Amino acid sequence: MIARKKEFTLGLGLLIAFFAVLAVFFSPVFNGHNGLDYLDSLYNSISKGSAYYIPKLKDEAKTFNGNNVELSLAMANPAQAQQTSQLFMKAGAMVNVTDAKLKVTGDLGKILDNCLVDADAMYKNDGNAVAGKYGYGERQALYNWWQSFKGVEKSLNEQKKFKEAKAVANISKKGIEASYNFYKIEPQSIMDRLGVVIFSLVFYVIYTLWYGFAIMFMFEGWGMQLEH
Repeated sequence: MIARKKEFTLGLGLLIAFFAVLAVFFSPVFNGHNGLDYLDSLYNSISKGSAYYIPKLKDEAKTFNGNNVELSLAMANPAQAQQTSQLFMKAGAMVNVTDAKLKVTGDLGKILDNCLVDADAMYKNDGNAVAGKYGYGERQALYNWWQSFKGVEKSLNEQKKFKEAKAVANISKKGIEASYNFYKIEPQSIMDRLGVVIFSLVFYVIYTLWYGFAIMFMFEGWGMQLEH
């Protein structure tokens, strides 16, 4: 039994309008994308525009030039081990492959620099440069760097080369991961899309309150009230 028809009708109208807007939001009306995909793409591009750390990482890598290391790495399978060996050999390192395991001897600074050259190309969406360099897919190459660097960090820590291990971990996170995740995304400055960003945030707050008030008015219309 509806106790207050006016409030119930208002709440029902708000709820119907809420789902109507929701239906439009999930329709491909934003340049062929739905609202969720459009905003996801927008915020990814803005994030990419402010997450370019590779120049600083290259400066950090230079401090390890002439630092010769011996590394023991374990990859997922022999095929990945063979692919990964090419990454280190391009940096002038000596690599011995046995099944899925690698023994790498080389200059850590040159290894880090070669990795960052690939990461930089991927960050700038130039995957062909990486694929042509190694003869297989650019995403796989960067994934192999990321996977191998976990082993490099572990091997360096076991040798108590903690400064070197920290640098490897930092390059893996800010260089390799960022380049892989942002590959094929065009960077944008938040100032260029400030109006859309502000609108989306304000709309999110209003839309959330919209649903809450719709439910509140409907329950009050039914005669239900919150009491202390």
